[in-house]
This record gives sequence, C-alpha cells and structure tokens, in this order.
Amino acid sequence: MTQPLPVPPGARPRDGWFFEDYAVGQRFGHATPRTVTAGDAALYVALTGARQPVHCAEPVARALGHPACPVDDLLAFHVAFGKTVPDISYNAVANLGYADLRFLEPVYPGDTLTAQSQVIGLRQNSSGTSGVVWVGSRALNQHGREVLSWARWVMVNKRDAAAPAPATVVPELPKAVAPARFAIPAFLRPRALDPAATGGARLWEDYAPGETIDHPGAITVEEADHMLATRLYQNTARVHFDAFSAASGPFGKRLVYGGHVISLARALSHDGLENAFAIAAIHGGTHANPTFAGDTIVARSVVTACDAIPGRDDVGALRVRLLAAKNARLAALATPAPGAKDPAVVLDLDLSYLVPRRG
Repeated sequence: MTQPLPVPPGARPRDGWFFEDYAVGQRFGHATPRTVTAGDAALYVALTGARQPVHCAEPVARALGHPACPVDDLLAFHVAFGKTVPDISYNAVANLGYADLRFLEPVYPGDTLTAQSQVIGLRQNSSGTSGVVWVGSRALNQHGREVLSWARWVMVNKRDAAAPAPATVVPELPKAVAPARFAIPAFLRPRALDPAATGGARLWEDYAPGETIDHPGAITVEEADHMLATRLYQNTARVHFDAFSAASGPFGKRLVYGGHVISLARALSHDGLENAFAIAAIHGGTHANPTFAGDTIVARSVVTACDAIPGRDDVGALRVRLLAAKNARLAALATPAPGAKDPAVVLDLDLSYLVPRRG
C-alpha cells in the first residue's frame, strides 16, 4: 500500500468526490459524529420490521448480561456506514459489496459513533465514465474503542470522462472471518435467551449445513420508507434521493439503499432463525441486482456451516447465505450457485449469527 495521505478537514469538493479524485492510501476522518438514541432504535423497528427481542426488550437484553438493549447490529452498521458516504459514495452509481465486516463491541443508546476510512483499491471501468473504489473503514465510539470494521467497494461516477485512469489496484480481501476473530463479550450469557420471548425453540445444534429455510413473510418497499430509513442513517448518496438526476442515470430512477434491503431480509429471517440473537460477522456479499420502490422483498437462508467458537461452549456460530429476492415466489426460485446471478436475486450475503448452544 502507498504511504497514507491524510485528507484534511474541509477538503471535500462542494460537488463531492468523484472517481478521479481518489488515490490509494488516502485516509478520511469523516465528519458529523452521531449519538445513537432509543428513538433511532424505535424508528428502525418501524421502518424494517426487526423483531429480535434482544434489541427491543430490556428484560431479555439484561438476562443476557447487557446493561441495556444494545442497538440492532445493522442499525449500528448503517449509522457508521452513513458517516462514510459524503466522502466515499456521494457520487456513487451503486454500492457493490462488502467483506470482512466485524461487529467488535455492542453499541448502546447514548453511544456516539465516528468513522474513518482509507482507500485500498481503484479500478476504472471500461466505459471510462466511472470506476470502482475499495475502502477499508472502521467506526469508533466516544471512548475511542473500535465497534465495527469493514471493507466495501463502490462504483463512483467520474466528473470528467477524459480524466486519466489511475493505476489499477485490486486489494486482496479475506474470504471469511474466522470464528477465532469473532468478538463476543465475556459477560454474555447466551443460554439465558428465553425461547418464549424469541418465539422459537431451535438452538445451534438443531441446524445442519445444507439446510434451506424459506422465510414466510414479504415486504414491499415503499418510496417514503426507504428514503426515511436512509435519512435515519444520514446517508447522503444522491442516487437514493435525487429523482431528477437519477432519471438520466443508468437505472432511470432512484435506487433503494442496499443496506435497507439487508435489514429487510434480516427482519424477514427472524421466522426460522428466531434465536440468532446477534450477527458476529459478515464475511462478504454483493448487491446482485438493484432494488426500487415498489419491489417486494422475500428472503431465503441457506445454512453453510455450524462453527464452534474457541473458548465458548455456550454459543455457536451459524454461517448462513442470506438471499433476498424481489417480485418472486421462493418456491419457484432456484438458489443460484455461489458467484452466479439470478435476475430476481438482489442480495447475496455470507454472514455468521450467534446462536445459543444447549447446556
């Protein structure tokens, strides 16, 4: 990697960063710290339908050892992600994928998050009008402790198609987060999770690799809901809000923030994964196709591994391929091979949940 290039505060162009403005090694300390509140958590439930009781029922959270309900893992991620958008993806065509996303410490209402990023890769597209930017990012709380870290890649428009292409640098990213790298609080008491609260009795031992779970619900994405959710995260990417500019873009209309689709799929997956009380890591994933207002989202989980966690006999990791499809019936949808695409599949995410083990 080249010598890091700190970007000074206030250096952001008024029209945002475009592809030709980036250089490998640039470091950004993103503006606008955000204190996450109980109101944010309640609005997140309203916008996504999230139902994991650890995040919405104080007695359940305290029984597991938390001092209060932790913020939903994905809400914490979206808020942290939103901090990076003005510097990384304000002029994005689309966010493309993630890798090595680790949830390092619980976030509670009252915590204040800041974010930092470094450019780790660049590649201009063959069209010459855009390129892919890879960044490594992390979020810290008010105590300076790292609560999240991740890599992502995003397609960003060029300001001037005639601007010279940078040298291509494609980073090598981890294929997975090993269970030994999962950050599980020592105070956590997973066996205290009450099945009467979650609505499900299946524990880690009850799942097996190869099992497919078609989650029964469906959610139609409303224009107001996805824009309000994206504003909740202070995500300012123009492609989600500016209908006038989007009309002349590659999709012809506004694009739903991919993170909103992840949250909808996670909420739908509660039926079948009731005791998956936390996300340990997102190993990788892609927004395989765009989602637009009016699309109806359904979700499928394919269990790919049941991993023991070193040093813990009370909790295991359930590795799952989470698929979200639009305007489709799951019964008629074949699961695409890893890396393959189906026009109905909008999200293909590889993640690990924490699930209590039997005593």
